[in-house]
Amino acid sequence: MNSPKIARRADISPFIVMDVMARANEKEASGENIIHMEVGQPATRAPQKVIDAAHRALDEDRLGYTEATGLPVLRARISAHYQQRYGLDVPDRRIIVTTGSSAGFVLAFLALFDKGDKVALPVPGYPCYPHILRALDIHPLMVRTDNRTRWCLDVDHLDGLERQGHEISGVLVASPNNPTGVIMEDHRLQALAGFCDHSGIPLICDEIYHGLSYQRHPESALAFGKNVIVINSFSKYFSMTGWRIGWMVVPEKLVRPVERLQQNLYINAPTLSQLAAVSAFDCMDELEGYRRAYEQNRNFLLRELPEIGFDKILPADGAFYLYADVSRFTDDSRKFTRQLLEETGVALTPGNDFDAEYGHHFLRFSYARSHADMQEAVKRLKAWMRRQ
Repeated sequence: MNSPKIARRADISPFIVMDVMARANEKEASGENIIHMEVGQPATRAPQKVIDAAHRALDEDRLGYTEATGLPVLRARISAHYQQRYGLDVPDRRIIVTTGSSAGFVLAFLALFDKGDKVALPVPGYPCYPHILRALDIHPLMVRTDNRTRWCLDVDHLDGLERQGHEISGVLVASPNNPTGVIMEDHRLQALAGFCDHSGIPLICDEIYHGLSYQRHPESALAFGKNVIVINSFSKYFSMTGWRIGWMVVPEKLVRPVERLQQNLYINAPTLSQLAAVSAFDCMDELEGYRRAYEQNRNFLLRELPEIGFDKILPADGAFYLYADVSRFTDDSRKFTRQLLEETGVALTPGNDFDAEYGHHFLRFSYARSHADMQEAVKRLKAWMRRQ
């Protein structure tokens, strides 16, 4: 019997961190004690008021379809959040609630780009951006960043792409960045938005780690341009990863196209998660406590990891990641992380996930777990290094 063919668009690279997590979970299920520093998932649970709201919704059986753009009450709360946190007037009609930020990227890419269009994005960066673009037959222009621009994409990079003959259809950045934790300086973000406005192309900004910053708080890209699309989520700062609930802020002209796509692809974001997420904005004291715990972990690792030998760490302004150069130990970070997992029970993510060219020299440490986990991980890594 002949088998159906596999579509070419399915031939994309794996999200390596998920493979690492699967192996770590397998070892944990067999009884081993694993320290999870591979996946960007908070150890904290969703805020209590969110959980209470979900219970109420289940008890009241309010789980029918919602508007494709999301519950009006949730969109209104998100709109108020932009006024309270950033001083920005973002009408709720420009807000579309999505199934996590992941669906937001799919919707944005489908609404903005055609087959063969070119989208500029920084390296190192979140691997799912280029994977999704390629699956949609959109061409990612991977832009190498370095310490000259604090590991951020800037206008000089875009000018360079144009000099090389590339016709740029859009720009995608993240601030704070995954895996580096770097926050884009306001003047660089403003310059990017100005470039995109002048060129008539969209700037998509992933702000999923907003709220998780430790020395300075970033502005939203919405403050800087008219062609800005912001994608955010309740997963990270709000500690709601598995609830799969996020949002987009789009220009007026994009609302109806994205709504049509949502109607046909997803109908609406999960209703239970929408109803619960309304209460997330009433939990800021609890969430700030979570953020302070991440900051404690960050400061601890920045002090301890260099003593182990991981002393080349990129600027770690926000999110809950450290991105470290480990070339003194290995030329194969993927093999190195496998060895560490098997021999120490500490799960880390190889840089190959975020940078196909130079990632073999880097590891990403996630410090989203408990402080006790961070202490135990450092203890195990120190002991392992002494044995080498």
